[in-house]
Amino acid sequence: MQIGVFFPQLEMGPDPVAIRDFAQAAEDLGYDFVEAMDHILGVDPSRRPGFRGPYTHTAIFHEPFVLMAYIAGFTKRLGLMTAVMVLPQRQTALFAKQAAELDVLSGGRLRIGIGVGWNRDEYEAVGASFRDRGARCDEQIEVLRLLWTQELVNFKGRFHDIRDAGINPLPVQRPIPLWIGGMADAVLDRLGRLGDGWLPKFPQLDARLLKAGLMNRAEAPEALIARVHAIARAAGRDPASIGLEGRINMVGHSPDDWRRELDAWRALGATHMHIHTMSGGLDLAGHIAMMRRFREVVGVTA
Repeated sequence: MQIGVFFPQLEMGPDPVAIRDFAQAAEDLGYDFVEAMDHILGVDPSRRPGFRGPYTHTAIFHEPFVLMAYIAGFTKRLGLMTAVMVLPQRQTALFAKQAAELDVLSGGRLRIGIGVGWNRDEYEAVGASFRDRGARCDEQIEVLRLLWTQELVNFKGRFHDIRDAGINPLPVQRPIPLWIGGMADAVLDRLGRLGDGWLPKFPQLDARLLKAGLMNRAEAPEALIARVHAIARAAGRDPASIGLEGRINMVGHSPDDWRRELDAWRALGATHMHIHTMSGGLDLAGHIAMMRRFREVVGVTA
């Protein structure tokens, strides 16, 4: 199992030195990857009646590809994970080009988490269609993999028309792994058919989500995983090829809680795990201290 750290961008601020120090500390402590969230725009909920999103215009979101390129420049082996980038809001060929460049410059350290998003206002602001985002995402995955593996691509679909064109340089990883985030039925179907890995949020393993009402799916994690594996087999895929990444929220929980959560994710077959140090109002030193404490108590390998 690979164990990484979630970049605490809501509390870290825009200081490039602090970002550097956090990422270098993660690498020095032996973590396998750093992971960061994505949103292009935030909205003012006071001007959006009925808005229920977890993030607003006051939340700091670094652009994931630029952030990871910055981190790649002063780290040597730390994996770079973007999760979850809202893929249908972006032009596919441009996304493919940017990801390939980041993979080349980092020496093949990139892993990309994708999803279809929830913020209709954000879609409208960037000129993208919210209504057909699921169908667009499916086709984007196919096109991305073509662009990352072929010198020249010919593709005619519902949303893309590429004729004898390709990106250069191609990425180190051909293709770059695409991990899918979400819990909806359509997400499980997309994951089983197309995904390299899953970024779920099981409320049974995350009391914070359940309490906040952010995720209330009742099915047991084992049942949902079995459904994904059945979809994969029906699509002619080996379910074992689909990774699973869990998360541990450290703030407000004891070392015994960390161990129990890690054991629970391991029992589910998790291939990756990341720790969250946010939501405690910590400064840079506090976040690094929590990363060090987890390493001391639990370790960073499994």
